[in-house]
Amino acid sequence: QVQLVESGGGLVQAGGSLRLSCVASGRTSSTYAMGWFRQAPGKERESVAAISWSGGSTYYLDSVKGRFTISRDNAKNTVYLQMNSLKPEDTAVYYCAARKAGGTYEYWGQGTQVTVSS
Repeated sequence: QVQLVESGGGLVQAGGSLRLSCVASGRTSSTYAMGWFRQAPGKERESVAAISWSGGSTYYLDSVKGRFTISRDNAKNTVYLQMNSLKPEDTAVYYCAARKAGGTYEYWGQGTQVTVSS
């Protein structure tokens, strides 16, 4: 089992920045790819960014490319999402998730609210 805890959400004005963190505990000896997802009210959950175990491979949703950066520190069992130039449409609950290579996301955090005011 892997437990994930997100932090760093909050209220920010458009154009501002936030850094989300996700700390993993439990069976962290396995190599997990990590992802950030978000879900806005009335909308489906979407994948925002993902990173491989080594950090050598990343993915970004088109609408966040150039503004968000995903990174990880395996020594700290932590994955980050640096969000710059935030827009009101980025408002959502952000979740981190973990999956084994080639698998589906099986572990999820509780989510952290990000609200961007115009």
